[in-house]
Amino acid sequence: MEYVLLGNHPSIEKIRELITVVSDTAFNVLITGETGTGKEVVARLLHLASPRRNRKFIKVNCAALPLTLLESELFGYEKGAFTGAERFKPGKFEIASDGVIFLDEVGDMPLVLQAKLLQVLQSGEFSRLGGTKDVKVNAWVIAATNHNLDKDMREGRFREDLFYRLNIIRIEIPPLRERKEDIALLTDYFIQKHRRVLRIKERFKLDGDLSKLFHEYHWPGNVRELSSTVLRLLVGDDPDTIRLEFLRNMEADGFPVDKNTISVPREIVEPSSEEESRAPESLRSLKDLKAQATRHIEARVIRHALEATGWNKRKASRLLKISYKALFYKMKDLGIENRQQ
Repeated sequence: MEYVLLGNHPSIEKIRELITVVSDTAFNVLITGETGTGKEVVARLLHLASPRRNRKFIKVNCAALPLTLLESELFGYEKGAFTGAERFKPGKFEIASDGVIFLDEVGDMPLVLQAKLLQVLQSGEFSRLGGTKDVKVNAWVIAATNHNLDKDMREGRFREDLFYRLNIIRIEIPPLRERKEDIALLTDYFIQKHRRVLRIKERFKLDGDLSKLFHEYHWPGNVRELSSTVLRLLVGDDPDTIRLEFLRNMEADGFPVDKNTISVPREIVEPSSEEESRAPESLRSLKDLKAQATRHIEARVIRHALEATGWNKRKASRLLKISYKALFYKMKDLGIENRQQ
């Protein structure tokens, strides 16, 4: 998989320099930044630039697992440690020894586990669940979070001693709205990347008004949102729908819209009589709207993959990186049929 840190903003240049300097040290690294800014990309580039590049890179999402599962995932367990532990299982720290362990969303780690993590960082040793012997490891620890850890420490949600152990080298990734000069470069990159993946031969370019809006938009989802928006446009989503979403998001989040440079659709200025008369309880939830949008995008991407492979489902499933069975069920669920047959 390709990992690229794109941008000409001084902050991105500084991160590239830090990656070069830090990768030879194996000092603990803490990467901070909002969701979608590219924290994992920086972690992967640190690994690739280091002498450990040929060793394993093990990622653990500390927010994705409940306490008991996260502890066994990180530190492993002995046979019989708990009901269902029928055989020994090494933890991620053990597997990552001599390589890199990436603790994503470390700010969400429960306090009780923070103490055990601190012990590993201090001594390089830990014991598996149900174990009596210490296990020695030599993993390079790179952690990432979108939390304000200073605030979390003040409020007792994050251990101060752990913070200072993790925060040997700090890499802060700025939100996309603070480096708007990189938006055009990133947009072109994602257009080419998604065209290549989807095998779209036709050239694609944003129209002038939407291009201006891309530059003005505050991108709350950062680079990840930019990538998904470009993908939506490439698979045929209506540019006016995206334009309207952006303007409504900007208005809701308190970002002013410059009406002299961007044409504002009438819908955002003057709600329709149907919208005005609609009772609040009849409005659809954001969750429902998101689910509908996801189905719409999935259907377009799947149709494009099927058309690109001549409706060969096995080839299409490989292109989409899902199983043949998953593709079959998605086609059935989305009502996708080959009407050319």
